[in-house]
Amino acid sequence: MDNAENKVVKKPIGITETVLRDAHQSLLATRMPTEFMLPIVDKMDKVGYHSVECWGGATFDASLRFLKEDPWERLRKLRDGFKNTKLQMLFRGQNILGYRHYADDVVDQFVQKSISNGIDIIRIFDCLNDLRNLQAAVDATNKAKQQEGRGHAQIALSYTLGDAYTLDYWTKMAKDIENMGADSICIKDMAGLLVPYKAEELVKAMKSATKLPIQLHTHYTSGVGSMTYLKAVEAGVDVIDCAMSPLALGTSQPATEVMVETFKGTPFDTGYDQNLLAEIADYFRPYRDECLANGLLNPKVMGVDIKTLLYQVPGGMLSNMVSQLKEQNAEDKYYDVLKEIPEVRKDLGEPPLVTPSSQIVGTQAVFNVLMGERYKMATKETKAVLRGEYGQTVKPFNKEVQDKVIPGEEIITCRPADLLPNELDKIEAEMKEWKQQDEDVLSYALFPQVAVDFFKYRLAQQEKVDLAQADTKNGAYPV
Repeated sequence: MDNAENKVVKKPIGITETVLRDAHQSLLATRMPTEFMLPIVDKMDKVGYHSVECWGGATFDASLRFLKEDPWERLRKLRDGFKNTKLQMLFRGQNILGYRHYADDVVDQFVQKSISNGIDIIRIFDCLNDLRNLQAAVDATNKAKQQEGRGHAQIALSYTLGDAYTLDYWTKMAKDIENMGADSICIKDMAGLLVPYKAEELVKAMKSATKLPIQLHTHYTSGVGSMTYLKAVEAGVDVIDCAMSPLALGTSQPATEVMVETFKGTPFDTGYDQNLLAEIADYFRPYRDECLANGLLNPKVMGVDIKTLLYQVPGGMLSNMVSQLKEQNAEDKYYDVLKEIPEVRKDLGEPPLVTPSSQIVGTQAVFNVLMGERYKMATKETKAVLRGEYGQTVKPFNKEVQDKVIPGEEIITCRPADLLPNELDKIEAEMKEWKQQDEDVLSYALFPQVAVDFFKYRLAQQEKVDLAQADTKNGAYPV
């Protein structure tokens, strides 16, 4: 028996810490300021994390829009503080961090600047899992890697359920991702739909199809996250995403300390120091209490929402739908809309329900029910999906719906960005009066109006303009 035990192969599980990005994006509307992050960086850097996710996603928009911070400055400060830990970001493929497809030259430059300012791992996803929309970002990362000596392209597959999403589908995707030149794969379970035994099955299948490391990302919304991680780790997953306990659970990730304790003394032992983690948790706990007190943290997002599993609809999409029905005094139509969501999703080629496809499907389902006739009115986003502007879905669109919504229109079958001419020079010419660094051009490319408001604010700070005297009527400077 002893001999057998001696042969146990150690395979410490890696943990990506999300407290500086996804945790506060999920619980606090991405409002954690940089100045609050910096004092704890030194301790976090000593843990030995696989990586710290601290940039991308909604942090870019929220920094400029609500915190009046330069997101590039945040990245540089964090890079300065994290001497031993890889920094990671979330990147929406051809959408970068915005909400439309950008030309390849913008994608290329954004990746370049993200890496040169301090990012190591770029997690790239597409709301339709259309790999064509990820290729430019992967190529740009690989190019930057040769120039900078660092950079890692991770492709994230948006996990979802439906007839099309078989084990064969996932294993084929894993092989295709390997062929694209990516460095690793992430299973991105944004809605908390991946249950424990399905996770075990999925990880084993994907592991048999690819040599790439596999990371698992989930949200605790449906209450199964920690168990899902346990089964996935036993099945061979390499890295899991967790959040420090004060900002874990609910719509955030499973708790870091809990997972560290779970694998202690097993072949998967992380080796992280629980005393050090406790000190880090102590730092975030008063902040969490403050956010509860000022209403930034709503207790509603901290519980388990079992509807997520019952209806296979992400929690955020459900709350969106409820508020749309409320506005129309049509809350009694809740269950009709729930029945309509999977129908609309099928009509639109059965996309994963993740931003922005979840909003598009949800809003169209509400319209279909309220109008009393399906697709009597279609949103411009529904039309864009049916035209192929977002890319290719796993199943074909419903031809009848296409004929009703966009009769006679031309359908895009190529990669949507192939139709976009290079735009970086034009964008730079438009905003040159505000440019203080190359990165400003990219901030403006993604959020023109928000960026200009920020540039005006920055200038006022630099020139020490008395904000009380500033042009508040036009909203140039916040007072």
